[in-house]
Amino acid sequence: MHLKSTVQIVFSLLFAALLGGCGREAEVNFYDKNLKQQSLGCLAYIPKNNSYLEQNLEKLYHFQNGCQYILKLSYKSNIVCTSPYNAVLKNTTNFPNAYIELEVRDGMKLLYSYYKDLSHKPTLDDLKEAFERLKDDIL
Repeated sequence: MHLKSTVQIVFSLLFAALLGGCGREAEVNFYDKNLKQQSLGCLAYIPKNNSYLEQNLEKLYHFQNGCQYILKLSYKSNIVCTSPYNAVLKNTTNFPNAYIELEVRDGMKLLYSYYKDLSHKPTLDDLKEAFERLKDDIL
């Protein structure tokens, strides 16, 4: 009886840890620790495919083509995870199937990133939330 209850507790904790591991909070990384004390002052942005989100990103900020700091927007939806290890999560939770990411680079050097898993196609609200966070953090 004691072993059975121990196994149930371990399984419950493991399941809770798995559910908590796929949170919906954004992951923000400062690769250059000096960014926390100083702001960049400008950003350049070069759209890749002139999508709806890219067009709206250009409305959120006055990008300067000559700035050394370059913003990169990445996003994807309809991601299919075929791993059998996530089967329980996919069937019992709102498992992420999309993401949005912003990166700021100085040449090839990554300075800052914002990444968030989504359970829906990235929207203008997701983009605004991401860019507002970026502005608060480094601009």
